[in-house]
Amino acid sequence: MKKISRRRFMGGSLLGAAAMTWRFEERQLLAREAEGSPPASAPSRAPLLPTGRIGNLRITRLICGGNLISGFAHSRDLIYVSDLLRRYFTDEKVLETLHLCEACGLNAMILRLDDHTARILKKFRAGGGKMHWIAQVKLPPEERTREIKLAADRGAAAVYVHGGVGDALVQRGEVRLLKEAVEAIRELGLPAGIGGHRIEVPKACEAAGVEPDFYMKTFNSKQYWSAGPMPRHDSVWAETPEETRRFMEGVDRPWIAYKTLGAGAIHPEQGFRYAFENGADFICAGMFDWQVAEDAEIARREIARARLRARPWN
Repeated sequence: MKKISRRRFMGGSLLGAAAMTWRFEERQLLAREAEGSPPASAPSRAPLLPTGRIGNLRITRLICGGNLISGFAHSRDLIYVSDLLRRYFTDEKVLETLHLCEACGLNAMILRLDDHTARILKKFRAGGGKMHWIAQVKLPPEERTREIKLAADRGAAAVYVHGGVGDALVQRGEVRLLKEAVEAIRELGLPAGIGGHRIEVPKACEAAGVEPDFYMKTFNSKQYWSAGPMPRHDSVWAETPEETRRFMEGVDRPWIAYKTLGAGAIHPEQGFRYAFENGADFICAGMFDWQVAEDAEIARREIARARLRARPWN
């Protein structure tokens, strides 16, 4: 009988345990990537999801997120996910997913501003895709409005300042730069938004009279990376979802909740219900192709359930 060293036995046992404890979605993604990523079955075109107004736009209350197609999805502590996503989301798979979102009743997507997005959008439009693009921009110090102008030139329907940028500017006491960004976006005739992981961002903007057309704010029931991927000992973790709910309840402008599913740690039924019932007007969610139809149906149900919520819909 061949002897097995203690080190080899422990290593094999740990690998076996890891395989047993992988999350369902992670196992499913690995399996689909190994199978060559078969196309999701496209439903017949569904009615538009319920909508709300952002500036002059009517936007569905569930919005397609773009981190997945850019390969920058929040992967919790897993080190392989971004590489796996970049392999899975070929141009063809991205286009399939976007067209599937549209077929399931979504009419908006939030995507980064980069050359990859520009290439995808050109193909999407050429294939008949009509979803509104809400562009995420940064404010480079050498030319603060450069990305704003580029987003407008590339066909954005609305523009908002990246949440990490909002956090940093508020922390440095430079809220005036957010106000200038909002004014620059509006000068181009587009709805203007401000993103933030920290509740201090909308608080500072409201106090300073920034008056964006909408906010993007992290929000989920488990406080899972809801204030950014920072260490747990950081003071930002003192913020609770309840604080976000309380403050945003008094803000008379629409807001989009993101990270509502905690990087895949929260089921859409729980995450969407929590966000809509507690005041979010819209949810931005990154979705794999096989999740789109179910997520759209869950969103329809949870929007209907939340019709009597405390904060009026915007």
